[in-house]
Amino acid sequence: MESTNPVDANEMRYLEDDDTPMAKTFKGAAMGLAAGTLWGTVVATWHDVPRVEKSVALPGLIRTLKMMGNYGVTFAAIGGVFIGVEQLVEHYRAKRDFVNGAVGAFAAGSTIIGYKGKSISTALSAGAALAVTSALIDVGGQTTRIDNGKEYYPYTRKKRTPAEQ
Repeated sequence: MESTNPVDANEMRYLEDDDTPMAKTFKGAAMGLAAGTLWGTVVATWHDVPRVEKSVALPGLIRTLKMMGNYGVTFAAIGGVFIGVEQLVEHYRAKRDFVNGAVGAFAAGSTIIGYKGKSISTALSAGAALAVTSALIDVGGQTTRIDNGKEYYPYTRKKRTPAEQ
């Protein structure tokens, strides 16, 4: 006998909400730090290695660590501001919809990237780009897969005959 679940997948993710807004903000910043550090490592490998000088020990390693730190802090700030503002807007509006994420994304993009770019136009365009991206992801159901009810296994479940072995 199969039981039917009246709660769909989009509503289920809201019911699994155990974290406080502060914990979510710290998690967003931590994930941003991890992703930014990883991205900084990738970007550092694309640049030419600085020349070796007598007074500088391990110039390639120092440059790589600086880039990792710079990208890590930037991504952590974006993640923290995004989640923090999203949680504040959600608490203030008492709604959980795509607007909260769009406002958080705009705040993160405009403050962090605008500060780094030192330009109002950069701030507005970065905020708008992140807000549109966040809204599209939220409206699209936050998934790239369509559940068609099929299960895929990395092996076959069909019994083989001795002739097939």
